[in-house]
Amino acid sequence: MQLELWFDISCPYAYLASRKAPAIAAAAGVELVWKPMLLGGVFQGIGAGAGPLAQLGPSKAANNVRDMHRWAELLGAPLRVPAAHPMRTVRALRTLLALPSERWPAAIDALYAAYWQHGANIADDAAILAALAAIPEAAAALARADDPAIKAELRTRTDEAIALGIFGAPAWVIRREGKPILIWGQDRIPWVEAVLAGWDPEAGPPPGGPRPVGTDAQGFRSPRSLELYFDVASPYSYFALTQIAALGKLTGITPTLRPILLGALFRDIGQVNAPILEMTAAKQTYTRLEVGRWSRWWGVPFQWPSKFPQRTITAQRLCLLAGDDPTLALALARAIWAEHRNLEEPAALRTVLAEVGAPAEWLERTQDPAIKQRLIDAGAAAQAAGVFGVPTFVVDGRHLVFGQDRIDLVIRMLGGWDPE
Repeated sequence: MQLELWFDISCPYAYLASRKAPAIAAAAGVELVWKPMLLGGVFQGIGAGAGPLAQLGPSKAANNVRDMHRWAELLGAPLRVPAAHPMRTVRALRTLLALPSERWPAAIDALYAAYWQHGANIADDAAILAALAAIPEAAAALARADDPAIKAELRTRTDEAIALGIFGAPAWVIRREGKPILIWGQDRIPWVEAVLAGWDPEAGPPPGGPRPVGTDAQGFRSPRSLELYFDVASPYSYFALTQIAALGKLTGITPTLRPILLGALFRDIGQVNAPILEMTAAKQTYTRLEVGRWSRWWGVPFQWPSKFPQRTITAQRLCLLAGDDPTLALALARAIWAEHRNLEEPAALRTVLAEVGAPAEWLERTQDPAIKQRLIDAGAAAQAAGVFGVPTFVVDGRHLVFGQDRIDLVIRMLGGWDPE
């Protein structure tokens, strides 16, 4: 078994992953194999154009910057985004390929430090040489950067990444008995460690059983506030709602629920209605794979719905009527994402209401103009707060955290961590 880390110097998350990869491999007793690739070439090869950064709206772009700095602090890595980011890294990567392989770990650290700590323009030959000053073969390797064989090797490696289904960086590939298992992101290190320990993420729970929020964590009582913006139309909202009880047990916090209509928010900020359907084929394939992994990781049921997407305007109005009790919201989300129900059908909504003991007349109340206006107002408030997707957590009214895969960060903030 071996652990591969596919990377490009231009990716901040790959930089963060690179600082943890050696320790992860050493702890598992496996070989770490560095896999440079040209990220721009991957984007072009899979039809992603200039990549995700070129498609971010203002709120999502701001969140992206917050998120990378939070992870840098969490992982103990100095990080400064260069003014010229993203920079071309093709010559730096070719220089790396021209170096003896035993020099790679030091060279990779040096190139990442030049880019993400010092803001050096590593598209420039002088900056590359300055970064690699401690490596005796650096000048000779840079001189070979235009060799046809080196150019071909970088193209070949990039093509190999595409063939593996890689669509971004960092990408971890664990080869066990010849089968490559792809995991994307510096934020999936626990998954990487579990696979190295024997987990088959497509077959069942991780070693030792499911790991819901708070597993092996010390409970505490947080004095902070927490809001959760959600729409049961989102599988990630469903996953977040499944963890509300565990979050409350760990922190003493039951979040204030903020039901919104995701489609209306997307419309107002110029986002497509169902982003997964607009993803490249590679990312769409991986995303569908990953939601199954989350269900097995947390031990919650999941099945891709027979009808997707679904209009959940009535369901979200019902969530407003339920207030901060998450029981109905979770039942409605589970109906879509684990039970193949269509919440566009009134009969399905009546059944869910009956199952949780909610008043049947709530369904009629969803047509009340005041309830309709509350959902409209909730969407406007979400947009004003900088929400661009769901689930979004807001800690103490100022820390926005997007995604169910960031609940661990939410817990740290509830415990007193202030990354801003």
